[in-house]
Amino acid sequence: MPMSDPNAVREALDVAVDAFNEEGHGVPIREPEIDTDADWKTQLTKGCRLVAVVDEIEGDGYYTAVVELCFGIIERSLEAFAIAEGSDELRDFQTDSHGRCYDQAARFGLFTRELTRELKDLYGNNRTDSYYGGRHPTKRQAEAMRRLAGEIHRHVTDQIREGGVCDCGR
Repeated sequence: MPMSDPNAVREALDVAVDAFNEEGHGVPIREPEIDTDADWKTQLTKGCRLVAVVDEIEGDGYYTAVVELCFGIIERSLEAFAIAEGSDELRDFQTDSHGRCYDQAARFGLFTRELTRELKDLYGNNRTDSYYGGRHPTKRQAEAMRRLAGEIHRHVTDQIREGGVCDCGR
């Protein structure tokens, strides 16, 4: 018997594709807190928005979501630094398997090579396993990642020469 796709899923997919194509629905309503003046500002303020979400759901038991979002905060922040202070462009990160932002943190002197290697190892050993493996993130892991992501975001914000973009209080 041939399998057919559920109509509700097909319709929802069509709506999602249409939303990303942004055709025929007037002016899109964008997230106002994302600064699009420059790619580094976009990445940094995306990090700020992820920080806001983590702050919002803190203490509600969403440990998996917090861990995932914190890895996103770290990556958006490191990408912002590499774009602002180095020679990287946003597209350099779009085809990478997450390692480039960490490598660039060491290359541009944001962190030592040792610290950068440890951050990459944390990502490689834990994010992948919590996402794809059978592990279930704990409260302690979520709290530790929240602290780490906040400290990295704050440090990056302090190191970018052109300041005044981050307003998330980190």
